[in-house]
Amino acid sequence: MKILVTGAGGLLGSRIVELASERGHEVYGLYLNHPPSMGFKIKMDITDFNGVEKLINQLKPHAIIHCAAITDVDLCEKNRDLALKVNYEATKIIAKASEKIDAHMIYISTDYVFDGLKGMYREEDKPNPINTYGLTKLLGETAVMENCNRSLIARASVIYGSKPAAGKVNFALWVMGKLKSGERVKALKDQYISPTLNTNLALMILDALEMNLTGIIHMSGATRVSRYEFAIQIARKFNLDEGLIEEAYMHEMSWVAKRPRDSSLNVSKASRMLNVKPMNLNEALEKLYFELKENA
Repeated sequence: MKILVTGAGGLLGSRIVELASERGHEVYGLYLNHPPSMGFKIKMDITDFNGVEKLINQLKPHAIIHCAAITDVDLCEKNRDLALKVNYEATKIIAKASEKIDAHMIYISTDYVFDGLKGMYREEDKPNPINTYGLTKLLGETAVMENCNRSLIARASVIYGSKPAAGKVNFALWVMGKLKSGERVKALKDQYISPTLNTNLALMILDALEMNLTGIIHMSGATRVSRYEFAIQIARKFNLDEGLIEEAYMHEMSWVAKRPRDSSLNVSKASRMLNVKPMNLNEALEKLYFELKENA
């Protein structure tokens, strides 16, 4: 299968490119600053709408996995126009181009489309974003569903993995790095998430693609946990000093944008429909442990 992956230098995109290439797919990775390690690399800004449209028309991929986004929540709040351009307008262009060539489009969305008032959100729950990032990602979802018939929205939460990607360190690696150097870590006791290992998510996405699934599926990790508890579990798994982890609370944070208090996702649909199941936190940290050993 010929697959185009946007955001191919990022934490999820790079993993999808690797795993899809290993499976024998013909993979094209669209990136801005950080090229993926495998596949055919194409440097392009997704806000070059004409360029993106032209590329999709020429390449005619069977599938487009759209990972590229501005995920910095405070940056989106400060630069709303840029967030709209990248997360919504570019997505709409890609969705229309996908429809034109009858490609299967998978759009990577987020738990931040929800307000966080109840947690364990199901696919049929009504989104109600409380910040610009969540709003622009929700607009992206709508653009995909309205403009591309063969489309799937895959929502995830706090993606982490064994390698830094696109010049950023994810939460798990950040916690490990701090603890290894004997530094204290402040982690939120009152914000609940469904941490998602990038490898697990990438495999679920490829599974959904091969099954030609459409609609909305929550593909996060299977465990609802506070960021504090997530950090504690990381310390325990990697034999680091959990005594260095301190409780922090949302009201103490000097954020620009509001964050949902409990944006955890219910993954029973993914568990039911996919061959690759969402991992619980213990399984995912075990997998992370082995990946880090392999990379060492």
